[in-house]
Amino acid sequence: MAMLTSTILAIDNHILMPQNHIIEHLRAHQSIRKFTTQAVPQAQLEECIAAGQAASSSSFVQVTSVIQVNNPSARASLAQAAGGQAYVESAAVFLVFCADLHRNQKICELEQQVIPTGFVEQTLIGTVDTALFAQNVMLAAQSEGLGGVFIGGLRNQPTEVSKLLNLPEQVYPVFGMCLGYPDQDPGPKPRLPVACVLHQDQYQAIDADSLADYNQTLSDYYLQRTQGKSSLNFSQHIIKTVTKEARPHMLPYLQSQGLVTR
Repeated sequence: MAMLTSTILAIDNHILMPQNHIIEHLRAHQSIRKFTTQAVPQAQLEECIAAGQAASSSSFVQVTSVIQVNNPSARASLAQAAGGQAYVESAAVFLVFCADLHRNQKICELEQQVIPTGFVEQTLIGTVDTALFAQNVMLAAQSEGLGGVFIGGLRNQPTEVSKLLNLPEQVYPVFGMCLGYPDQDPGPKPRLPVACVLHQDQYQAIDADSLADYNQTLSDYYLQRTQGKSSLNFSQHIIKTVTKEARPHMLPYLQSQGLVTR
């Protein structure tokens, strides 16, 4: 039986490619930074969190915790910690997604077992699983008519964020997420061509022609989105982004949380 999410299109008795609504939904993703004042029902949010829990979990260790921040003062402090991102305050919902190895440590202690800590692999698992969880939440929210944006800026001041949220050792904030009803429609940002990211059998050099075409596509996108104020292409964006320091404070912070020590 065909899945309900796929529709076969036919014109003049010629069958065209199936229309897959899940793939359409995934490819329609856009970051929303402006929201209406409409509240998000808590039951709806919890359904989205449950969808996040359905994501894959390495060895089923389930090492993600989500903190819903409602207090306006705490929101203001988090917005400041994230670099002054005002939508952290204005969004109907603000969530902080944490890699949480503390919970399983306590579970082991209840069974009189000692869990070894500090391994880089454990931190990688926590980070990857939390990202998978959060992406499910975002997609579930979008399917409900909500919009949102990830807030990696919380890692600008992770110690301050940890104190504000009372995070114990073995827990760290991976990123935040704003959610609410959209008050803008910026459109999906064009991604690299599949030919640039899908390699066959072994790693292959980037295709210069595909990159050039993408540079033009992204430049055209920004020209339209900024009403002619920016024509940044992807190569320019990468040079601007990766040639600066990438939060070197994260290593000592993670070590202070009992993570990445061996």
